Amino acid sequence: MITPSRRQFLQLSGAAALLAAAPSTPFAAPAVAATPSVFGRKGASRMLLSLAAYSFRDYFPVMRGKPNPKVPTGRAIDMARFVDYCAEQGCDGAELTSYFFTEETDAYVLALRRACFLRGMSISGTAIGNNFSHPPGPKHAAEIAATKQWIDRAALLGAPHIRVFAGVTNEWPREQADRQVVQALEEVCDYAGKRGIFLGLENHDSIGSAATLLPMVKAVKSPWIGVNLDSGNFRTDDPYRDFAECVPYAVNVQFKVELSHTAAGGSRPADLKRLVKLLRDGGYQGWVALEYEAKEDPWVAVPRYLAEMRALISA
Repeated sequence: MITPSRRQFLQLSGAAALLAAAPSTPFAAPAVAATPSVFGRKGASRMLLSLAAYSFRDYFPVMRGKPNPKVPTGRAIDMARFVDYCAEQGCDGAELTSYFFTEETDAYVLALRRACFLRGMSISGTAIGNNFSHPPGPKHAAEIAATKQWIDRAALLGAPHIRVFAGVTNEWPREQADRQVVQALEEVCDYAGKRGIFLGLENHDSIGSAATLLPMVKAVKSPWIGVNLDSGNFRTDDPYRDFAECVPYAVNVQFKVELSHTAAGGSRPADLKRLVKLLRDGGYQGWVALEYEAKEDPWVAVPRYLAEMRALISA
């Protein structure tokens, strides 16, 4: 477990007081230059290869608790088979996306944990599809409760990290929603920290740039918050710059093979070598998971990209 010093913790959380003093622009901030890890990581960069179950989203029979109509006949896989696949591909770990759990029971979670252990697989983390942007009320309370429930499941599973979202809403102004997100993150981070679980806020939805993501992360007064750094989700003209700015705050990294949310629209191939260099230059230590979303058949493309990533992170 990596715990920041008091000084580092204050650096992470001190933005909250500044933000409170400027309510009209709560998450405006100057560009953040790449700096040594705010988590006090020491030594050279160290990366471990993982694969996100979301890469095979069209082959799991369950999607968010409902039957998945996209599964080709005779080609369905379950989470245990996915773990086997990660082992066969030589991954160090597996990211077990919660969307595809066929049950949400202790017995099911423990069976997955046992399957990973017997294949020598670490669980790099899990991911949930929460939305903290709702106004105070039943919907927001339900999101908090569901997140805490998944924190308990992650602890039982042995997953050290959960990907979380800020979410979206049309119910009230984005500025107010952002404040609500920070409050929600503080509450669930307090709960997660007592179980040794990191929460990684992803650059997604309303936070598609370093300029919107980092001030929000800094505003959360907890040493158990960080960035779930997704290489493909920056909607800016220079996503590599945004990626580099976020590296010191990353607690988990997901690689996309395309940059699909640039400011100009469309998509373009990702430079995986450049992304790995940015992680290395930023001193990142931790998991790098392939989350494959491109059009090519994942059963064909994923092994190729995993091999490329393995060569890059071990160079």
